[in-house]
Amino acid sequence: MKKHIVLVIALAAGLAAALLTRFFLASKEAEMRAKEQRLANRYGTITVLAYTRDTPAGTVLSSSDIGKKTVPKVGLRGQAVLLENFHDVIGRRTLVANDAKEVLFWSDIEGGDPTAKGLSADIKNQMRAMSINVTGAAAVSGMVRPNDHVDVIGTFDFPNDEGTLKRGDPVTCTILQNVLVLATGRETAKSRPANLGVAQGYSTVTLEVTPREAEMLAFAEQIRGRLVLTLRSANDTSSEKELPNVDFAKIRSEIETLNQKRQMKQR
Repeated sequence: MKKHIVLVIALAAGLAAALLTRFFLASKEAEMRAKEQRLANRYGTITVLAYTRDTPAGTVLSSSDIGKKTVPKVGLRGQAVLLENFHDVIGRRTLVANDAKEVLFWSDIEGGDPTAKGLSADIKNQMRAMSINVTGAAAVSGMVRPNDHVDVIGTFDFPNDEGTLKRGDPVTCTILQNVLVLATGRETAKSRPANLGVAQGYSTVTLEVTPREAEMLAFAEQIRGRLVLTLRSANDTSSEKELPNVDFAKIRSEIETLNQKRQMKQR
């Protein structure tokens, strides 16, 4: 008898908890809708495009990927894509992953807003554009293009414990990973279609970085470090953790192991 009472109490407690959780979520949703309505009444609304499903980076947008959404005019980050620009984004590639129901922004799409002027229109909020000197093999034989993603690797003469440089004993390390390329030379994603199929030589690459990353790159170039770009797959957003600094001793001690691992992967 006691077991039955305990079971009934447990079921009742579980049901009550479920009802309370549902009520709490419903009240929060209603509160959010009320807040959006107050903003809409005060600032007006705007009809923009939004994703109808989760879309990974590199998705070529089709009509089934996007729909319309009415939102308050205030609070939108960057430049939202309006309903009237629906046909302007079909067939274009996304630069970042997005969740369903998120608003579509020009900064998330390859080439950005076709009507915007200048590179500044392509830079996301709180990010910076910075050019670094790279030529030839340092830019993957000049095959790095706008909207590609790269890693930045630097080779430097680091100071010893006394603070003096040890010339001839350089160290290589990965400085940044998965960085968006805004421009190669003077070619941007907007100007690229006009030059499609024509190889354009360049000696600088402009990257989209945070202010702190910009300081690191500026310092790396100031101490005359050699910077090299490695090109990533369009679908690769991974990040390697705890990459070691590489010097001659590191290569000598690990080259055999690394080659063995590569041979195993190729089997």
